[in-house]
Amino acid sequence: MLTTPSQHGIKLAVNLISSYFGDIVAKVCECLLRKGTLPLVQIIQFTELTKQNAVNSLLVLIQHNCVQAFATQTEGKFGGAPRISTQYMALFDNIIHHLRFPKFIAIVNEDLGKECEEIFVWLLQDGRLSVNDILERHKEPSRNSTASDAFHECFRKLVNAQYVERCPAHEPFLAPPTEEEIAAKKRAAKFTKKVEDTIEVRALAEASPMDSVRFLLETDTWTDDPEQKSNDDSSSLAAAGEKRKLDALESGTKDWATNQKKEVLWRVNFEEFVRRLRHKSCIENVRARLDAGAATVLGAVLEATRRTETKVKVENSVPLSIDDIMEEVIKSEEGRTMNSDRVRASLAQLGCDMPSITGIDETYSIDLKRILELAQIQEVESIVLKRYGREACRIFKLLLQADRVVETEMISKDTFVDKKDAATILHQMWKDDYLYMQVMEKDKGKQKYLLWAVKKPVLWQHILDDMYHAALNLRLRSAYEQEKDKEIAQLPREKREGELGKRFEKWRKIRLVLESSLMKLDDAILLFNDF
Repeated sequence: MLTTPSQHGIKLAVNLISSYFGDIVAKVCECLLRKGTLPLVQIIQFTELTKQNAVNSLLVLIQHNCVQAFATQTEGKFGGAPRISTQYMALFDNIIHHLRFPKFIAIVNEDLGKECEEIFVWLLQDGRLSVNDILERHKEPSRNSTASDAFHECFRKLVNAQYVERCPAHEPFLAPPTEEEIAAKKRAAKFTKKVEDTIEVRALAEASPMDSVRFLLETDTWTDDPEQKSNDDSSSLAAAGEKRKLDALESGTKDWATNQKKEVLWRVNFEEFVRRLRHKSCIENVRARLDAGAATVLGAVLEATRRTETKVKVENSVPLSIDDIMEEVIKSEEGRTMNSDRVRASLAQLGCDMPSITGIDETYSIDLKRILELAQIQEVESIVLKRYGREACRIFKLLLQADRVVETEMISKDTFVDKKDAATILHQMWKDDYLYMQVMEKDKGKQKYLLWAVKKPVLWQHILDDMYHAALNLRLRSAYEQEKDKEIAQLPREKREGELGKRFEKWRKIRLVLESSLMKLDDAILLFNDF
């Protein structure tokens, strides 16, 4: 599902693109984020860039998985032939994922080791690469590289772990619906309330490789022949390749799931990393809210069912039998101390319905959506506590639990807060868009009273936008500190003594605080946007 970015979310995304690829590319990205899906002609019109700059910017954004192109067919004017046009849409979530590259690298390092991490970092840096492109870099003389077989094994591990995937089609064609399909949709609309997919959702689905080939690694395409590489890299082919790129953007006839050499292109599978971070968030929340035993059982269930999840935002874990859960639990050191009764007790803590007779069709499914909702509520309550104080937090908790409008006098009574103070707190939180207010009248308008409520979906979006704003401020402050003390940051190790050494240490501590604050804030952004 595509995310509709908020205002500060757009500003953060533009800041990320600007820092990675420059202001011209960022201008094209901002145009697509604010205006929505556009053809090349309108991008040039809105950005006032030259055609070459607009084209090159789109090429960069496509290469780094920040834009998806797709072709559509429109009716020709005055009864003419149908016209094929290429549209471009910005992928907001993929842009924001640039914040999480350190987290992704840490996951790969912990799971697969340093050699796999090196290959993975190249994919993050270049966006899309073929296996032979990576191998060529791997064998550079300046690198202390392992043998070719070892490299292939590392890449195979990345694919098997689903950390990398085949790139989607560069420019899928969305055929207009036939008359039969239109009629079928109209008939279905009478009986269902299903919202029809947007053209952007359809384009992403059409571009995605089939599950059978998404992680298919064809080893017969790997080559170590330097003569073949030399021929492929000739200047004449490079010039022809640039022309084909320009033609592809305008005509919509090129499929960029392969490169100029017809080699399969690979990219980082963001979906798998978001899934793993989601699982980790669930486990840590359960550990803090319940106990280590429940966290161990939840971790075992998620590990056993990860590959069977059909999407990231699953509401419930895939049902597992008690035997399968026990088999996975005892794989960890903590799990080997738990017997079946203790595992069942942990499952009960996690909200699973216990069967009346154990051992007969005894399967369990954990409500992950509820775990994450509780984590979101805890995060919002902590924000309210820091921003408005303890009395405001008590009021906020009451309104959350009530899940309906409540009168000021009732709020004051139930939270033991003076009515005047309660009214002041409520009014301030309403001004800051944390509460919903409704004015009611009595005695034909002679008397008025106020009702208050928490509108969770609206508030959650407001808080997410505040988080994007805070993340942007942290990045701007970090860039300011980097520029201000540029000479200190580049100081050689042997000169970090005396006064210069103190200044370097101060700069290093400020940078670490800013970076760690940004990573913690990103954890909250993930919780509200991606999980």
